[in-house]
Amino acid sequence: MIRNFIITIFLIIVFNIEAQSKKQILDFEFEGVTLNGVLNLPKNQNPKGVVLIIHGSGRTEAVAKEWYSDIRETIVKAGYATYMWDKMGCGKSGGVFNINQPVQNSASEAIAAINTLNKKKISKSNKIGLYGGSRAGWINPIIISKNKEIAFWISISGVDDKENFSYLLGENLRIEGVRKDSIDLIVNQWLKGIKIAHSGGSFKTYMNATKVLQNNKFWLRFVKENYGEMNEEIYSGFQIPLMKETLDEKTGLPVYIEDFDEILSNVKVPVLALFGETDMNVDWRKTKSLYKNTMGHNTSLTIKSFLNCNHNILECETGGFYEFQDNKLPYKRCNGFLTAIENWLNEIK
Repeated sequence: MIRNFIITIFLIIVFNIEAQSKKQILDFEFEGVTLNGVLNLPKNQNPKGVVLIIHGSGRTEAVAKEWYSDIRETIVKAGYATYMWDKMGCGKSGGVFNINQPVQNSASEAIAAINTLNKKKISKSNKIGLYGGSRAGWINPIIISKNKEIAFWISISGVDDKENFSYLLGENLRIEGVRKDSIDLIVNQWLKGIKIAHSGGSFKTYMNATKVLQNNKFWLRFVKENYGEMNEEIYSGFQIPLMKETLDEKTGLPVYIEDFDEILSNVKVPVLALFGETDMNVDWRKTKSLYKNTMGHNTSLTIKSFLNCNHNILECETGGFYEFQDNKLPYKRCNGFLTAIENWLNEIK
């Protein structure tokens, strides 16, 4: 149980910093629905281009609550505009939020935003950059493969082609001090549940096969906070899209993008990939290796990782999913993270 919403959830931290930009509200249409967005422009110069902020998973309140403010201001400081919007059914965007929105559909949504920037003749909108964390690591390569206007990509805590929740579950149980044999049992039950759901198995069959998992405190908290109490409706909402996907023969994990390595190998634009070395949400070392073996052969690829930093590139101790929430730790960006983005943007042509 649990698709990419869980494994790629990317916490949004709002930092109060001096604004380098001027902003304007700019909406666009996608699938007959109006999505509410905000454009940030440099105050005293024409922008070099426009960077789209592509969200990770979950609901958004990006426009009203000034999400990614420190990152957007850093990008503007480097001379680029930024454009960001709320997902369907979130903020002032119309429509209904879909927690299981396919990554391919999210990519089409972003392309609709690009088309609007061009139609509105936003300055330098013919030079588009992409920024995105976690789940956006699936979306942005698809956008690049479909749109020739993309000039560069900034990937934060990127993902490989498969579901990463088994990694998240195992690592967070380890942090909590659960014994290895118990971790293996819980993770294997989660994998068994995936197989049952994928094959069309009933909710009852799924629950009977995952009894230890369903009694695990971390899992129960995880599901309740993001979905509510586990029931047949939640199971069905997860199962229907899962059955359309492929399970990897070796690992049993859902594959979200077929031929992902080929898609990455065809990326020809400059890429900046930043990782936290204490990321307990996604296996950053695996993604780093994937990037090197694909994009690293065909384009300018810059990779940088940050010691003692989590999935959100915040200074941390354990990188646990609930570390900040439970311990009320201060939200502090990793030293050099914003500088790395600014310097890289200043260097690319």
